[in-house]
Order: sequence, then C-alpha cells, then structure tokens
Amino acid sequence: MLLGSQLRRLREARGITREAAGYSIRASESKISRMELGRVSFKTRDVEDLLTLYGISDEAERESLLSLAREANVAGWWHSYTDVLPSWFPTYVGLEGAASLIRVYEVQFVHGLLQTEEYARAVVRRGMKGASPADVERRVALRLERQKHLLADNAPEFHIVLDEAALRRPYGGRDVMRGQLQHLIDISQRPNVRLQVMPFGFGGHSGESGAFTILSFPDTDLSDVVYLEQLTSALYLDKREDVAQYEQALKELQQDSPGPDESRDLLRGLRQLS
Repeated sequence: MLLGSQLRRLREARGITREAAGYSIRASESKISRMELGRVSFKTRDVEDLLTLYGISDEAERESLLSLAREANVAGWWHSYTDVLPSWFPTYVGLEGAASLIRVYEVQFVHGLLQTEEYARAVVRRGMKGASPADVERRVALRLERQKHLLADNAPEFHIVLDEAALRRPYGGRDVMRGQLQHLIDISQRPNVRLQVMPFGFGGHSGESGAFTILSFPDTDLSDVVYLEQLTSALYLDKREDVAQYEQALKELQQDSPGPDESRDLLRGLRQLS
C-alpha cells in the first residue's frame, strides 16, 4: 500500500494517466489502479519502468522505492495459514498488522483480537462446520498469533465498542463465557486499549448497519481503510467520503456508550450473572 501510494503520487505529479502508465508496462489501466491500492504484487521491472516514466532518475530515490517493491513481495507470517482462511482475509491480517490505530464496532461476538483461546475455539467451530479438528486448531492458532501484535511494545491503539449482544450471546458454555468476560475486564485496562459497551438500554444507535473496522496507518501517505466482512467476501473501502461516514458512526457510538470505567462495571455485572 505504501509503495502504491507513492507511485500514485509520482504519476499524478507528472500528469500521467493510469492508461498511459499501464501502456508503459504492457498492462491495463485497472492493473495500475490495483498496484496503486496495494492489491497486487509488484514486478521489479514494472516498478523500474514506471519510475523511468515518472522521471525519477536519482539512484537513491529509485533504490528506496525498489526496496519497497522487494519487501512488498515477501510473504507475511500469516500466509502459512491461507489453507484454512477465506480468500479475502489474509489481506485484512496484513493491514491489521501494519495499522497504528484500529477502531472497531462489533455486534455478533467478541472481536478476534480480544478472544480467549477457549472462546475463539467455540467461535471457529461454529463458523467452520464440518472442518477437521486440525483445521480448527490452525485457525485458532492464527487468531492467537494476531493477538501478540496488540500486546507488543509497538502495539497499535485499539478502540472498540462492543454491543451488549456480543457479550450475552454464549459461545462455548458458561465457564468459557465467564473466562472471556474476565479477559475483557483485564485487557481493557491496558494503556493502548479503549473498550466501551453499547448497552441494550440505549436503544437504536449509529451502528445499525452492522460490524465494521477502521484501520489507520503511521505513514501519512496511506489513507484509512474500512473493512466490512460479509458471508462470502469482504469490502475494503478507502475513499475519503466513505471512511468519513464510518468515522462519524463510530464517534457517535463512542459518545453514546458508557465510558471505559462504566463499561468495565457492566462487564463485571455480566460476569456475575454468567
């Protein structure tokens, strides 16, 4: 994504159309669009030809961008799990790992980054009916590996609004739910985690369209991305006007939900009832 955004900036600075850029590397306009969005791999020769077209002759600048191209083509750690993942999800895992701020609204179940191992196993079994025990365990292992990013020294800021429905819908039985609620109480006290609960008692709210995630990145050249998961696919929205609507919806959810301290009290109450 970073390389793609820089290539787009260079192209636009020279007033070159995507069609002309595509012609220069024997590709289509849509291929250039996918490259600039970071949705496809990069051939070193294509990047070299584009840099020449865009008038980049300084060797240090060319090498910096070519180095990005080489890094972009290195498979991430999560690619070893692609056999048990839907085709659209590895892209999300990569974006999640690169994000410096992750903002979430979740309604169906506890977000994957906050799940205990037992709760995750129950969720995966429900979602992968008919899967072998080995495949279930590999999916759970991936989820636990993702969670390490949230606990690392350079962990992203993680802001989440959990609908009360996600906390009352049981997965894995009473003991599993009690353990999950306690985990939420504990992890919500980390300095990089802001957890709020949208209670049933509030009524209708701005999250009526369902769960969503907004990913923000440390490099200012990268636009925010909204991730929307569907039954058979996922959407990645990065147009400024689309992102702004989801940011506004999350802002209202945060304003309308009890704060982190009150939300922890709500979690404690639910744990006592479970």
